[in-house]
Amino acid sequence: MTDQIANASDQARDALVERLFRATIGTLELFSVYLGWRVGLYTALRDGGPRTAGELAKQAGIDLRYAQEWLEQQAVAGLLQVAPGDDGEPADRRRYLLPAGHADVLVDPTSLAHIAPFAPMVVGIGGALPEVAKAYRSGAGVPYADYGTDFQDGQGAINRPTFTHELAGWIAAMPDIHRRLSEQPPARVADLGCGQGHSTIALAKAYPDAQIVGLDLDPASVADAIQLAAEQSAT
Repeated sequence: MTDQIANASDQARDALVERLFRATIGTLELFSVYLGWRVGLYTALRDGGPRTAGELAKQAGIDLRYAQEWLEQQAVAGLLQVAPGDDGEPADRRRYLLPAGHADVLVDPTSLAHIAPFAPMVVGIGGALPEVAKAYRSGAGVPYADYGTDFQDGQGAINRPTFTHELAGWIAAMPDIHRRLSEQPPARVADLGCGQGHSTIALAKAYPDAQIVGLDLDPASVADAIQLAAEQSAT
């Protein structure tokens, strides 16, 4: 019996070691995705096609050494791939590209598969952890603004595809609300907690006769929403 208990304890220990090790690798990969997302490297590869480190560095305006190291890490992780036929090329001539389908995940801001913004969300959460630790001791809260631009941008971007493609369908599934938003006199809607405005804009597009007003307690998010609304109106 003692041996069985010891074996079960060892198995539980080893399983936890494996779990935390894999979580560490996954978190570090998210950090590399954050760099590609924030610096615009994925976009450069999508728009410019296969690129050497030198070409990517020039196009994205970054240092050559960092471009080379990032490309190689991304290829090893399977997020990018070496262009066909370039495996045997010297490092400075080897080209890298986004595999089929990866642009939706890493670049396209309106694709339902676009989950790259989880990376800046995690970075933002990590940046605020010292303040969260203080709050654990004091019992105070941590203001949303303390999570910074990375969390703000990540949260807005991760919600955007769903609001863009699904929100109108959610409203349409509620016949009374759909009818009121579609009829005259125009309905007035307060979009509470609008964040960067993606939900407000989606509602306004779905119901152009309604008056949609976005409200949020975070000034930075409201500023982003105003800018986004102006850009949408201009297109």
